[in-house]
Parts: sequence; structure tokens; C-alpha cells
Amino acid sequence: MILKLFTYILLFFWSSACTTVEKDPYTWKPIKVTASAYNSVGYQTNGNPQITAFGDSLKPGMKYIAVSRDLQALGLTYNTPVKIEGLEGVYLVKDKMHSRWVNKIDIYMGVDIKAAKQWGRKKVNIQYGVLEEASTEIATD
Repeated sequence: MILKLFTYILLFFWSSACTTVEKDPYTWKPIKVTASAYNSVGYQTNGNPQITAFGDSLKPGMKYIAVSRDLQALGLTYNTPVKIEGLEGVYLVKDKMHSRWVNKIDIYMGVDIKAAKQWGRKKVNIQYGVLEEASTEIATD
């Protein structure tokens, strides 16, 4: 009985020692922005509603955002991962907004106009990921 218990304890510690914890490659930087929502419908865009300013195709269900150009200067560039307060998952910067907007993101909500209207416009905290390599390169320059 004691040998069996000892074996279970040994197996438990051995199995937990074999698991590796993957380090997050990003440093997450917080910022407060105004967030609204948009849809891929013709009357909300300047042309093809399924194509972003970067040339990516939009399809309902994708977790994409557009950012104001001042945020691009802070590091929220193409494909930057973003966590948005109040929403699940990680969104990617896939679109950019007209230069008249400042400190603003637009959350893509497919063709669900009702969901976009429900979201409205609000101030939210977001976190955007900067690759560890990029942040150390900047620090050493």
C-alpha cells in the first residue's frame, strides 16, 4: 500500500516536472481608447466593404480591428494583437481609419449591424502586444 502511494506521488511529481510553460512572446502595453464598431456593408465604407485598407479580406466572425493613425505611431501596426476590455479573445489590427480620428479603434462585427449598434461608442482599456525581441531592440538603440 505504501509502495503504491509512493509510486503515485512519484508519478505526479515526474509528470508535472515534464510540463513546460510557454513564455508569452509579447510585452502587453495598456492604453485607454474610444472604441466603436463597424460592419462590412457598403454604406459604411468607401468602396469594397470586404477589403481593409491593408488589403485583407473581411469575413464575419474574424476578430479584426481598425485603428486611428496616431495609434499606429505608438506601435499598433498591421497584425498587432490586441486584447479589448469586455470582449473575449485577441483581435488583430487589420485596418486603419481616416486621419481625422484620434485615439480610436473600430471593432469589426461582420454584418451584424444590431451588435455594432449595441456596442455603440465607449472608452475602453486595451492592451496591445509588442514582441519581446522588438522591445529589446528598441531599448538598445
